[in-house]
This record gives sequence, structure tokens and C-alpha cells, in this order.
Amino acid sequence: MLGGGGVTGAAWELGLLAGLVDEGLDLAGADLVVGTSAGAVVGAQVTSGASLAGLHEAQLAPPGAEPVPRTGVRLAARWWLAAASSKDPVKVRARLGRMALAAKTIPEAQRLEMIAGRLPAREWPARRLQITAVDAGSGEFTVFDAASGAGLVEAVAASCATPSVWPPIRIGGRHWIDGGVRSPTNADLAAGSERVVVIAPITRGLNASVADEVAGLTRGRAMVTVIEPDQAAARYMGRGGLDPALRALAGRAGYTQAASAAGQVAAVWSH
Repeated sequence: MLGGGGVTGAAWELGLLAGLVDEGLDLAGADLVVGTSAGAVVGAQVTSGASLAGLHEAQLAPPGAEPVPRTGVRLAARWWLAAASSKDPVKVRARLGRMALAAKTIPEAQRLEMIAGRLPAREWPARRLQITAVDAGSGEFTVFDAASGAGLVEAVAASCATPSVWPPIRIGGRHWIDGGVRSPTNADLAAGSERVVVIAPITRGLNASVADEVAGLTRGRAMVTVIEPDQAAARYMGRGGLDPALRALAGRAGYTQAASAAGQVAAVWSH
């Protein structure tokens, strides 16, 4: 389960995964990979057949000319006000969707080009990959996969469409926004699995927490472990994870953290 966390979250995840390979643990061989927001990019990358070492190395390059969206306290306050507006999470998500549809962002086509440039392949992998998103109009949650009819680039871009930061993405005549609006990892989608590793740059969202989802999985008798940024890595997760200047630092921190996380992961993955 690969969670959201912006460009720095993605870099940290890839560094961690590459470091775990060097510790003898290749999580890219999982039966199911679920990606949410930044984790959707990582999920599409690691199931493409590209080497984790190469994917991690790419995160260490200096940032290019891609636009850096403006975020801040005002936008965060609008998100939390939306979360507090109703006890119904679907209504909260729909309100965020309306905000996203009304926001001025870069054009959708430009955003799709950005996402396509991050993916080693533009077709769905043979491996089982699920990508989460939310309908901007209704607040409905969905999972895109190879059988959904959605293009891979469009599905990943939809899952990364942070409300009021990036444009909603059109798929099937509807507009879709960030899967992280429902949950930072959507770890409950692993229900029925025997062994689950949740890699979570962020562990609490607007109205969901990884802890609650993991509790549900363990009640189903799954073996679950959650890896979140350690103290060294957490310092690079600021500004909503959207600052490309911190990407390399986050990637290196993830790679370094793998050595201390390996035992925790092995206890589940190698059981």
C-alpha cells in the first residue's frame, strides 16, 4: 500500500523501496500494489519492470522546470473547514471536489504531460495495480485498474489531483480528484490479504487514519506493518510535500531509513 505525500513523499517511498531491495526485501513482487496520490505514481513506476535502483537514482537529480504549485495556510484551512462541514465523508469529498473544479490551476493537458513524464510506461502493467481517486462531483470513491477502461496516465493524474492545487482529470465523462481525499493510504483495500506493508508518508487525512484502517485489517487476521518517515526523513515532508527542491533529500532519507525498517518489514513479508 503506497500512500500520498507529494513529490517528496514519492521520493522517500522510492528510496525506501530501493533500500529494502539492498536489504533483501523486494516489495515490488507483491501480489497487489495499491497507489494513492503520490503513491499512484510510485505504484505505476514499480510495477512497470523498471529497476528500483534506477527509479531511486532519478529522484536524486536536480529539480527541473516543472511548476511548483502555491499552497499555504489559507488553502489548508479551506480543506479543514470542508472536513468540518459534515459528518458524512462523501459530502466532505464532494465539497472539496467543487472547490477543485472552481480553482484556477495549470491546464489539465499540461498536468497529464507532467505525469506521463514520470512514468516508465504509459500502459497498465501485467501486475495487479490499483489506483484510487474520488469523483469531484459526487464525492464517490473509486479504484482504477487495467479493467476499468481508464488510461494509466489519466488514472495516476486523477489520483494526484490535489484539490485546488492540480486540475481535476476527466475520465469516462466525469472529473476526478486525489484519492488521498478519502484516506492517505486507503489501506482498507488490502482486506483479505494475508500480509500487508503500508508505506505512508502521511498517516492521517481529513477524515481517515492509517491506524484505523490497519486495525480493521488486523481484525481480519492479516499481518500488517506500517512504515512512516522517521525523524530524519520527516523534515523533508514539509510544504505539503510539493517542493521539488527537497525531493533528493527525501529520497536519500528513505534509502537510509530502509536499514532500520528492514527488520519490521521482514517480520511480515518473510513470515
